[in-house]
Amino acid sequence: MKTGEHKNLRETVQFYLLDCSSPLGKFIDIVIISLNILVCVIYVIETYPLSAATAAWLWRLEVAIVCLFIVEYAARIYGAPNRWRQVFNVYSLIDLAAILPTLSVLLLNYSGFGLNMAFLNTIRAFNVFRIFRFLRFTADGDFFFGRINMSILRLVRLIATILIIFFVSSGLFFHVEHTLNNQVNTFGDAFYFSVVTLTTVGFGDITPLSESGRWVTVLMILSGIILIPWQASQVVKEWMRMSSKTDVVCPSCGLKYHDRDASHCKACGHVIYQPYDG
Repeated sequence: MKTGEHKNLRETVQFYLLDCSSPLGKFIDIVIISLNILVCVIYVIETYPLSAATAAWLWRLEVAIVCLFIVEYAARIYGAPNRWRQVFNVYSLIDLAAILPTLSVLLLNYSGFGLNMAFLNTIRAFNVFRIFRFLRFTADGDFFFGRINMSILRLVRLIATILIIFFVSSGLFFHVEHTLNNQVNTFGDAFYFSVVTLTTVGFGDITPLSESGRWVTVLMILSGIILIPWQASQVVKEWMRMSSKTDVVCPSCGLKYHDRDASHCKACGHVIYQPYDG
């Protein structure tokens, strides 16, 4: 759907949530990315010693951001051509997971029930999964600053996979270890452990003390040795494919990238007159 083709409010909402070429579409993308970064930063900051006033201010800021996430989630459901399919879309489920922890704490606070601190910390630990919201922006090569080719997109996905593994592993490890491990006092300590573990350096200065911490470490290592090499292999495959092709567009059918020694288009047979050795 192009700019100006949407006929009603529902199509307009859908268009601007997906569009990244118009000024409004770019603005929405930038705002969503900025809020994603900010809510992850808040999660990290809250693991450090804070004054009561700072903690309260960060909580209010988190609630405000989550309210915007709720508006975005509702808008995506409203504008989707098939709303039930949109509800069970993987990105919608990630969006919902980003909303529920804060929303649950709010509802429990105002319900009058006394909150057990351990239970409250368990709910808020799920905030670490908000980083998965960035996956929405690696689904295709269209970004608010332009379109990138597949080789760069695969590299972006590799970097995103590494950062997500480090962030989620660090958050979960901090949650299960910081109450009983005096070596893990902040997110930074947990992040250091994750990097040392996943890079197989293994200094041994921080070790998991709880059963949960050991399981998080195992899952961290397994995800690292499975997901990172898989994404890296996709990057290598794309670079090898691109190195064997030349950037020539067929004037007849528009097919891009042909074998370096091709004189005719493989799709339509049109002569493309590529110079080649031999």
